[in-house]
Amino acid sequence: MQQQYEGYKDLADSLKSASALLNLERKSQLHQDIITICNHLVNPSFRIAVFGPFNHGKSTLLNAMLGNRTLPIDLIPTTGVAITIKYGSDVQTRIMLVDGTEISRSGTEVLQQFAILDGNRQMRKDVASVEVFCPHPFLETGVELMDLPGTNDRDEQDNLVREQLLSADLVIQLLDARKLMTLGERENLRDWLLDRGIKTVIFVANFMNLLEPDEQKQVQNRLRFVAESFRAELPPGFSNLYRVDALPALRARLKGDVAAANSSGLAAFETALQNIVGILQPNRGSVRLPRVQAIASQIQHSLKAKIYSIAIEIKSFDDKQNSKIEIKQKAANLIYQGFTTSMGELRDWLALPKLLTKYQADAAVALAENNFKAWQTNTLKKDLTQLQFAAVKWLYQAYEFFQEQRPQDLLIPFPSEPQVILPSKPSNTDDLSEPGSIAVGGGIGWLLGGPVGAAVVGSISYLLNKNIQTQDEQLAKESYHQEVAKLCITIIEDYLSRFSSQGLSILNEYEQKAEKVICFEFSQEPLEITNRREILQQLKNSFNQLLRELEKVKILSNHQSYKEIPKYSNTNRKYSPQPKRVKTSPQKDPGVKQQQENTAKNSETRVKSVSPRPEEVEAKFRDWELNEEIARMKAEMRPPGSQTGKQQNTTQSNKAPKQPKTQMEKDKITRAYGILGLQANASLAEVKQAYRTLVKKWHPDLFVGKPQLLKQAQEKMHLLNEAYTILSEK
Repeated sequence: MQQQYEGYKDLADSLKSASALLNLERKSQLHQDIITICNHLVNPSFRIAVFGPFNHGKSTLLNAMLGNRTLPIDLIPTTGVAITIKYGSDVQTRIMLVDGTEISRSGTEVLQQFAILDGNRQMRKDVASVEVFCPHPFLETGVELMDLPGTNDRDEQDNLVREQLLSADLVIQLLDARKLMTLGERENLRDWLLDRGIKTVIFVANFMNLLEPDEQKQVQNRLRFVAESFRAELPPGFSNLYRVDALPALRARLKGDVAAANSSGLAAFETALQNIVGILQPNRGSVRLPRVQAIASQIQHSLKAKIYSIAIEIKSFDDKQNSKIEIKQKAANLIYQGFTTSMGELRDWLALPKLLTKYQADAAVALAENNFKAWQTNTLKKDLTQLQFAAVKWLYQAYEFFQEQRPQDLLIPFPSEPQVILPSKPSNTDDLSEPGSIAVGGGIGWLLGGPVGAAVVGSISYLLNKNIQTQDEQLAKESYHQEVAKLCITIIEDYLSRFSSQGLSILNEYEQKAEKVICFEFSQEPLEITNRREILQQLKNSFNQLLRELEKVKILSNHQSYKEIPKYSNTNRKYSPQPKRVKTSPQKDPGVKQQQENTAKNSETRVKSVSPRPEEVEAKFRDWELNEEIARMKAEMRPPGSQTGKQQNTTQSNKAPKQPKTQMEKDKITRAYGILGLQANASLAEVKQAYRTLVKKWHPDLFVGKPQLLKQAQEKMHLLNEAYTILSEK
């Protein structure tokens, strides 16, 4: 039994904990029911409540059972509080006031002051509880009797009665035989008892002695119908209907008239009551738990409703945050993609074989013509600056988007200007008859004057078109201008090698620094949302705990427990995209000279500009698309109403198209659709796709070296750009 009550205590604690999380108002019915049932669960006594409308003789019946006028009785509703009658060696009364004051008196006269209604038939506000102690053998068995105020008088009294009924293991519903089962009594039977799991109910009919014999038979039949229609959960073999004439029974007890007591029905009722209690009392958990089940079901539904409400609130916040984070992650990945691609192009450009192929001839010629500084500024530096800008611009995109660390400029210095120390001149310096001695038009060599200097410049192109390795055996036979040309080529190779090695090293360091720019920090969520998460977890834990405690006492539930959710971490975190990189080590390629032979420009003195390959045009277009998408995401990240006119153009796809105002505008739009090869009213997505396809076909860079086609492509691109602008802004 002790172990059983420990289980009930855990269940009561779980109910109270859930009630606290629900923040129920103290005066709400559910809160009052929870407090009442929790206190009752751990009460070792078996409590019997006498329940019914005022002036039905409840106090009279209890006085008859106790054998004296213990309780106040009158012809008006007098009981103003729930009076609990317990066993005591002497008749005493103990009253607890709301402020904690305890009043103890011998006898029960003090009840007239604290336990009855006042002149306005109002309950006292300062009384918390009233207990009467009596030396009665029935009470000594651990039974408590409870005299409840009459119902159907005042709402305040009805609320008190409804609350106290939950703490009764057995309810005696007193009926007036003269007006049997009024509408109010039937409603109370359903709402206050049956719907709350209170089914251990005995009906006692009073005032039968005031009816004529014929009327008594009719009432008896009606009482039997009432009793049969209400399926009380009493031990087998016991009736749930008894007749007791309360006032005659009390008079008989006070006089000691056993025969009169028997004829009043009191003796038979008391015998049945004692036997019923003897069976129910040892297993009073089976009586109390159905009431717990009814209340627990209300608590579970309230918990689930609150859990759902908070979960929806948190999900809404998380969805918005995740949407922002997703946009930032996508932007970071796009920026990183653009940055790594640009860095890859710069790294590829800095690779020594590429530098030698593209610049060695021009640089050697510039060196021979004493024009190296100008060549370095106008050609090499110009190309480097363009590639550097293409890479660094992505970091400024990231800084503008994420506002993390400000990017540093990418600085790749040039090696010191090459110096040439001429070999000794042979006696015959006018011999220009060797192959490759091609005179250079315009300019005179600074290493050697006159036609021999020009021959040096020509020999540079010649030597770069031959397999230089095969010349080693003929070194002694070379003319002076070829020896000088070869010296210029070697010096430029060394210059470009140092430039490549230093540049690639700087790129590796710069990429590591870029990781601190292309990243963003997950902002901490508001404290209010964090607190809501904690409350949600507490609610789920409380729900699961209540479910476990109900299962322990064999109360089944249709609800499923909530899965445990991981503890939320609100610490600072950073996101940095880290796709795999393919790095090119700054090594010298042993086949450099072979590549030179395969890529040199035959017998020309300068390496002509090469038309961009289609993949280079594709790379430019890719950057344009990335920039456009990043601009769109920036617009999405800004609060509504904060877009500038330029930013609004990036989100045209989200807006309703504007209607053209004039016929001229309509004609321009129709012509623009025709230029892009589209039907009128094509979607913006179709416009973009058509523009993308046509740009890849007509990009002017594809026609370098083809003057007629280049002019045609430039005109076509002008029309395409004009059409795209018109349709994207319409």
